[in-house]
Formats: sequence, structure tokens, C-alpha cells
Amino acid sequence: MLIDYMDDFGLDTKNIDKFEKYKELILEYNKHTNLTRITEEDDFNVKHFLDSLSLFKTGLFDGEKKIIDIGTGAGFPGLPLKLYNEELDISLLDSLRKRIDFLNGVIEELGLTKIKAIHARAEEIARTEDYREQYDLAVSRAVANLSTLTEYAMGFVKVGGYFISQKGPEYEEELKNAKRAIEVMGGEVQNVLHTPLPNDIDHYIIVIKKVKHTDKKYPRGGGKPRKSPL
Repeated sequence: MLIDYMDDFGLDTKNIDKFEKYKELILEYNKHTNLTRITEEDDFNVKHFLDSLSLFKTGLFDGEKKIIDIGTGAGFPGLPLKLYNEELDISLLDSLRKRIDFLNGVIEELGLTKIKAIHARAEEIARTEDYREQYDLAVSRAVANLSTLTEYAMGFVKVGGYFISQKGPEYEEELKNAKRAIEVMGGEVQNVLHTPLPNDIDHYIIVIKKVKHTDKKYPRGGGKPRKSPL
């Protein structure tokens, strides 16, 4: 059960009922629209909920931080972060309308405030005044290399804020390849946290601090961050 995993992981076992309702909503919606291939209870609790909540190990998700979750999909990690710390101000960003429709339903069903789902592409919205360098933290579990994710994310982050990426054991190679992108986008690697999960899942959290403004020409449009990483 999720409550056991949270307790073992050193997390408060609060709002469990909302986590369980959220899971029910995902699995019901998943019957007609693909949100996740992970549907077995134990895997779901570990790979979705506990993995998302492992971000609290950074010590950066306390209080009333303003956060954007890029490529959120079914709401990970942004929604579990919100359920655990209801003071957070969360933006859930995804380019697929069906996912945004689902997330809006979850937000309404769970009665959440200070959270919104945004239908847009990161490389477009990050260049707009309303979102440019407006966030304390950007997070992403999106399936893309770190160079690409850094270009998508850093335009959203205030100077002094952080981009936080969750990766597997291959993180060292990705960090090496992303060195130029991190520098160009105004960041520097502050920390890498090892956050192993139950069932021998080896995960790492890469913490990149934004130390200077991102040049206005980034992120590049036309899919370039993915096709031709910096």
C-alpha cells in the first residue's frame, strides 16, 4: 500500500485518500485513453507516486514555491507534489489536449486550488511574457535527453531558481552530453541525489541552478531542442 511506502521512505502519510482517488481517476480514464502502461498497484505506487515524491528529498519543495511540470502527461510529478504540499503553486504543462482535459477533471474532482493545466508546447510558451522566468522550480520526468529538457525548461526558471530532472542510472552520460546546454541556458549543476526506490529501481535527481538569464533566442522552435540538442 502507498501508506507503507511513504512511511518507509521517510514521508508523512498525509492526504492518502486524495492519492488513492487520483489513482482511481487515472485507471478509469486509462480504459479509453492511454495515460500509463503502469496499472498494477505496487508498480503504480512506486513508479508514479513514490518516484514523484522523491523530489522532496532535495529540500526545495517546501512552502509556497511556484513550479512548472513540463511534459506532465498524467500529472507526474506535479500532481503528487501538490497533493503532498498543498501550498505549492503548480502549472501542469502538456502538448496533448486529452491529457489536459483529464488533468482539469482531476483538479476539479479533488477540489484543488493554486494549480492549473496548460495546453501548450514548452518551446513556444517559454518565450511568452507570462511564463518567461516566472517559476522558482521547473521539473520534468519527460522522456527526452537532458540537453533537450534543459533547453525546454530553463526559460521558465527565475535566476536563483532550479531545473530538476529525474533520471535513471545513465544520468552520468546524459550530464556529460548536456554540459554545453546547461551552460548556454544559464545554469550550473548544483547536486545529484541518488534516490533508490523499492524493487531495486535506481533513480537519480539532477539539480541545476539558474545563475544567469537565458538568452531570448532560447528555447528554439520547430522541434530543434529534440532534433538537434545543444
